[in-house]
Amino acid sequence: MTSTLYSTAENPAGSLAQRLHFQRLEGARGPIGTMAGIAIAAAILVAVGNAFGVLISNTDSAAPAGVYRVVPGKFQRGDLVAACLPIAIAQEGLAHGYLRTGACSGNAEPVGKIAGALAGDIVEIEPGWVTVNGVRFKRSAVAARDSAGRPLRHIAWGSYRVAAGQVWLFGFNDRRSWDSRYFGPVPLANVRGEIKPVVLW
Repeated sequence: MTSTLYSTAENPAGSLAQRLHFQRLEGARGPIGTMAGIAIAAAILVAVGNAFGVLISNTDSAAPAGVYRVVPGKFQRGDLVAACLPIAIAQEGLAHGYLRTGACSGNAEPVGKIAGALAGDIVEIEPGWVTVNGVRFKRSAVAARDSAGRPLRHIAWGSYRVAAGQVWLFGFNDRRSWDSRYFGPVPLANVRGEIKPVVLW
């Protein structure tokens, strides 16, 4: 009685066609393996960055993309800072795609914004501009819609005195910046520290 070995190969074992078939399979696994490796490396870098106070890639509109380090401690008006948004605001940002997931409460990334107004400052929000202590900022108009064309909720027009324990965060260098014009002040305690560039691109 003749027995037959089962093979998934369409060609005899060891044939040129079979070797080419396996090379094609290995080639197909290459890009997938590369992407998986990059994803794993990125996850490790983010974890290390969170542990050692480094923002691996700041994609926020208030500053150029790059690698930044977080310097805890006091900061001044006008400094670029990393801050966690309050959970309700962060959840809104995640739902609309304004934020990525990250290490802050609510599973959101910290934002990198300019600390535009501190306790005692007067912030005025109008449709075409924002002022802090009477100084009007260029490119500070409030947008009516986001980049996806959806209506963009903003705080009420008017003048606000910054309360103790609050900070207003802005990103006026990019009209798409989702900042305090839209969600108002955030607790000062949510600021992790000033961020300083290590490498920009």
